[in-house]
Amino acid sequence: MKSALTLQSQYAENYSIRTEMMASPALLAQVHDHRWLLLVVSFIALYAVSKIHTYRRLSAFKGPFGVGFTSFWHSWSFLTWRSHLFYKEVIDEYGELLTSPVTFGMHLLNDHLRQGPIARVGPNDLVTSSPELLTHMSAVRSSYSRGEWYNRATRYQPGKDHVFSELDEEKHKRRRQQMASGYSGKENLSLESSIDLHVLELIDLIRTKYLSTDTQARPFDFARKIQFFTLDVISQIGFGEPFGDLRADQDVNEYVKAGEIGLTVTTVGLALGITWFLQLPLVARALGPSEKDVVGFGRMIANARSLIQKRLERETDNRSDMLASFVRSGLDADELLSETVLQIIAGSDTTATALRSIMLYLFSHPRVYAKLQAEIHATAQERKYEGVIPDSEVRKLPYLQAVIKEGMRMHPPITDSVPKRVPDGGDTVVVDGKSVFLPGGALVSYAAWPLHHSKVIFGDDAGVFRPERWLSEKDEKKMLEMNRTHDLIFGYGKYQCLGKPIALMEIGKVVFELLRNFDWCLSNPENPWSEYNCMGIFVHSNMSVTASEQNSKS
Repeated sequence: MKSALTLQSQYAENYSIRTEMMASPALLAQVHDHRWLLLVVSFIALYAVSKIHTYRRLSAFKGPFGVGFTSFWHSWSFLTWRSHLFYKEVIDEYGELLTSPVTFGMHLLNDHLRQGPIARVGPNDLVTSSPELLTHMSAVRSSYSRGEWYNRATRYQPGKDHVFSELDEEKHKRRRQQMASGYSGKENLSLESSIDLHVLELIDLIRTKYLSTDTQARPFDFARKIQFFTLDVISQIGFGEPFGDLRADQDVNEYVKAGEIGLTVTTVGLALGITWFLQLPLVARALGPSEKDVVGFGRMIANARSLIQKRLERETDNRSDMLASFVRSGLDADELLSETVLQIIAGSDTTATALRSIMLYLFSHPRVYAKLQAEIHATAQERKYEGVIPDSEVRKLPYLQAVIKEGMRMHPPITDSVPKRVPDGGDTVVVDGKSVFLPGGALVSYAAWPLHHSKVIFGDDAGVFRPERWLSEKDEKKMLEMNRTHDLIFGYGKYQCLGKPIALMEIGKVVFELLRNFDWCLSNPENPWSEYNCMGIFVHSNMSVTASEQNSKS
């Protein structure tokens, strides 16, 4: 009986093996027949796992719907040409404390560990209006680094970086050291006199061509004229000779037009994620500006190369301008070209925006306008200086300095996101006394509008233009916080703008002299200007104003 059972069992086992052997080819055949479907399903599964992992990395931070899975919101904010306001809206709406604990890996992020002014705007992107976090990321010894935005958004020659697009921290540090003396004026003794020359040209242009009288109004586009001024100043400083826009009263060689087109194309390319493609050498040569162009950006590069080559053929030891300083610091011809062209792009647009904004707020606030003009007239009568007011005197005028700060606070001249990369391993930062864990590799961008309109920092009337806030604050700690926040307009620490002293010198002199020489008003107060934002750089036009001679001019 036992033997029969054993035989039966062996037979069943052999049958099972034969059945499996017969089924295996059938199963393999089915797998082969559906191999593409299985590949697609596997790819979708891997993609889903990757997206879930990416979402969970920054799940402690709230943001608009879908930002954990797609960059659509971030891209759309650029394509609306008002990204600065989008950042403010997302901080205002989503930069709040979590109401329940969230776990990220081994980190438990409770509501008491979450700080307000940080919001999520993409799968790997955060935005913040916290001055503490912004200064922490940009401190000289900070382990944070620049994100690829710097390279994608600001490199204008394929494969060649300048001080702003350089991602290598050591190379960036060395380049800043090479250029610092030229920007500071220590080796550029003609810096202030070069600015004065073009301030006088601006005043002469207005007086000879656009002066309004009781019998005839002559409105003109202040936005365009002030850009002529900033372009002439920065080209004089950078190349040793101006473009001549003020003298010609036109966009000589169409540099302004080319710059606006370039900003628009770059913004669209950045939003769509195709700047890497546009920067490929073959594509850049086919679609980008060429040094053979008769006008535009290509003409600017060609002229700059020619001027630099001539300067390199001459001795620099006895010269005291910016280009000579750069040469003495060891920059070669290609590096000089990259840096001087960057000056034109970055230096002219941002300073022009600051001047437009300050003047617009003055024109639309008669009380402030009258008070500043009284300070200017009193200063001119008392000191009886010749020509343009010296920078040293401008810095002594308390209300003028307050107006400049307040105008730039209300409308920061640049709102680029300048994302910083969190060091590998992550970082725990303390913001407003609360701990926040930032995962390694995450990108944290700067939200200028909510920072400089913060009621916590600037008071309940932060949305109102009131220069007196810079003079009447009695709390020294509060005033220090306000000033430190204002300084973030120019960056901070190892990323602070090298051109800050030049910009402030231009702004102070121009505001003083324009109000000293003329009476101003808006021609179209209901629509004072046209504005759009390209990656943080503002483009303005149609700022129609009238200027009339002052009867009581000193």
